[in-house]
Amino acid sequence: MTSSLVVPVIDVQNDNFKELWPAMVVAIKTSSFIALDTELSGLGNRKSLLAESIEDRYKAICHAARSRSILSLGIACFKKLDQKAADTYLVQVYNLTLLCSEEYIIEPQSVHFLVQHGFDFNKQYAHGISYSKGNNKGGSDYQGVHIHTLFTELLRARKPLVLHNGLIDIAFLYQSFHVQLPERLTTFTADLCEMFPAGIYDTKYVTEFELRLAASYLEYAYKKCKLDNSRNMASEEFGPHVHVEFCQYAGNMSSYVDYRVCPDVACPEAQTNICQRFSAFGWCPSGTQCPLSHNTDLIILQDEKSKDDKRKKRKRQREKKRDAEKVGEDPCIFECAPENKKSHLTVDAVETLDVQQGMTVESLDSDPLMDSDAKQSDGEQVKADSEGNRVCAHNTECKKGKIQECSGKKADAGTHRAGFDAFMTGYVFAFSCTRVKKDGVGGTGEEQEWLPTSLNKVYLSGKSAPLNIVQSSFAKSSKAHVQRMRMVWGAGM
Repeated sequence: MTSSLVVPVIDVQNDNFKELWPAMVVAIKTSSFIALDTELSGLGNRKSLLAESIEDRYKAICHAARSRSILSLGIACFKKLDQKAADTYLVQVYNLTLLCSEEYIIEPQSVHFLVQHGFDFNKQYAHGISYSKGNNKGGSDYQGVHIHTLFTELLRARKPLVLHNGLIDIAFLYQSFHVQLPERLTTFTADLCEMFPAGIYDTKYVTEFELRLAASYLEYAYKKCKLDNSRNMASEEFGPHVHVEFCQYAGNMSSYVDYRVCPDVACPEAQTNICQRFSAFGWCPSGTQCPLSHNTDLIILQDEKSKDDKRKKRKRQREKKRDAEKVGEDPCIFECAPENKKSHLTVDAVETLDVQQGMTVESLDSDPLMDSDAKQSDGEQVKADSEGNRVCAHNTECKKGKIQECSGKKADAGTHRAGFDAFMTGYVFAFSCTRVKKDGVGGTGEEQEWLPTSLNKVYLSGKSAPLNIVQSSFAKSSKAHVQRMRMVWGAGM
């Protein structure tokens, strides 16, 4: 197997924002694609966010984005290195702590979740990067070293944008750093087409409808993709795989880096009962008090075993039918067997449908902020290798900084971070692109590098079809957006 992966996440706060600004801008401009993630102060009415009508959902999201704020922003810039082996990326990860200067709602439920997963509100209020929402400001916040200017650089870069379950994220980004959200969903999607001409990709849609994983919450998707990638590298054929590298940070920069190590998926020594709710959705209402296991490694390995068992049963069933035909018996006797004797012939499509139906119901009493994206980890100190970008299997010691291990334990401090979530999102996307190329799907040129069948398709909870980010002939871009884009390209600056 390959080595554990050490991921350096750079903490960006008000006191080092200006110092780190040049590096962030260069990382954005030179990237091949950019993955984003946010931490929010709340989401409002959960049931409204899962309304049957997509327009009603959009109205609920608009209300949340206008009344709540972004607490932290994760940016992971993936740059493909053409001079190295195929699918090698240089990755730079930033975690920006933000502080909205306007009044906003912060929900107790969200506070509890974030504190439980290590979010430091004292640090946010003391050192957060101050910003005003973009919808009611002129040009002052869009010049110089400011979070709005960073978002402007993101738009100017015209890179593919990658999110995980990203409709709410992109709406909050639009409201906070762009302009007032338009009243109609079709106008919003038309604006997004102009803002991100290289396309928007949602890895939750990719994992459910392209990779068809047993679960699609972020930690599960990341660890499963990393496990499959390791197997590809270890196989005799040495199949297509993703390789990531990181910058070396020395001097003053090293003091801003939080190193995190994600070891390979491993079977826990003690076999425990799995929490089925967490296994399916990545979130459990009991949280740390749940007596069942939330270990993602164990969940992945059990899912693989279950899938393998079903495959073997289907094979045995086919062999029984074939043997029965040879001796002249009626094969239908196997079909008419009692329920407790029948082989389990459930196909993946039915399993996926069951999960989707369950998610529609389950999500009504769960928290979409936590749904599918709650990462549980525990801390372990390690030292980085001499290259500062990977840890070899025989050398699991690390260089500097606090290293946190992405294992499956529940709710230890300092583990739920937008920066690391953005990295996991980008990794899932990069691996998915490699898998698609291996399967011979895709277009030509640059389009072949990414996922043409997932382009501009944003996941919708409980729906069998995504939200398509398209510019309808019946909808025009909003006036505020048009004016803002003129500023982005220099006409009004």
